Amino acid sequence: MAQRVVFLDRDGVLNRAFPEGGTTRPPMTLDELELLPGVPAALERLRAAGFARVVVTNQPDVARGKQTRAAVEAINAKMCAELPLTDLFACYHDTADRCDCRKPKPGMLLAAAAKWDLDLPAAFLIGDRWSDVAAAAAAGCRGVLIDTPFSSPERCSPDHTAADITAAVDWVLKTAAAEATGRTAAR
Repeated sequence: MAQRVVFLDRDGVLNRAFPEGGTTRPPMTLDELELLPGVPAALERLRAAGFARVVVTNQPDVARGKQTRAAVEAINAKMCAELPLTDLFACYHDTADRCDCRKPKPGMLLAAAAKWDLDLPAAFLIGDRWSDVAAAAAAGCRGVLIDTPFSSPERCSPDHTAADITAAVDWVLKTAAAEATGRTAAR
């Protein structure tokens, strides 16, 4: 039986993203890595509810020459060591590369589903950009948009909008519980 999953964007959802030039940038070093308030508790609640927790993150600064893959992998490793994550998938391409993994395409979600036997129709993705919500829709999942000045909600149709990860997880758990109750009542 496929397992339930919540996919999570990394920068701006789990850790602080830094405003720069009308958008944001990820942490460039381990010293800049700062988890956002409520992240460990939110992930623990998802774990306790039986959800796999899989990070899917675009890291185009590697392709742009602004960041090294080694630095990104060190940050990812530290996050995996400190947080109750099931796995982490990263795309190191830029838009011009036309890869299948870069969100808004669903490649990372599909790869994770194949690796972990994840239930995509019952899945959620929590992200802070329109491309996260579009990737969720392309994979057949529900998208939760954390509303920030850089979210571009007009470019997507999230299933829910939340102020932060705590509110997003509240909605995921409430929705999943209602669906489970509905399935039980239908039997």
